[in-house]
Amino acid sequence: MSASTDKKRLKVHVRWMIRRDMHDVLGIEDEAFEFPWSEEDFTHCLRQRNCIGMVAEMADAVVAFMIYELHRTRLHVLNFAVSRRHRRLGIGALLVDKLSGKLSPERRSRILLEVRETNLPAQLFFRSCGFRAISVLKDFYQDTTEDAYLMEYLCPAAEMPQLRRMAG
Repeated sequence: MSASTDKKRLKVHVRWMIRRDMHDVLGIEDEAFEFPWSEEDFTHCLRQRNCIGMVAEMADAVVAFMIYELHRTRLHVLNFAVSRRHRRLGIGALLVDKLSGKLSPERRSRILLEVRETNLPAQLFFRSCGFRAISVLKDFYQDTTEDAYLMEYLCPAAEMPQLRRMAG
């Protein structure tokens, strides 16, 4: 089943994050992570010019969120979580689909993110969405000495070498 079919069945609305979402986002963050971001962390990040937040809503309740940065040639996911009650319903995949829809071979052609080496569910989820691990980042996190996997998603057209039309 495609993500768009899931979206219709689930009645999920994906939209830009706004200030009043912060309470719900912090609740999801706290339940999802051993070392959660604080409200100050979110505020500092979202005040950056190139940082964007998205949320997924069901029945007027925020059930997932994603924070990402825009760079010249890539998008970088900084934080991503789905509430425990709403996992394995396709909501996370909808957020990834929405983000991957912003890619193009000519401009931003890839999405990068880091996943803790111990977070197997996230690794498997992102792999199912088309990401692949491209390197290990040693001692990546400030809160532990844990390594991270750098994962990448390539715009489908960017995977193929571009054929250039020869003048003739």
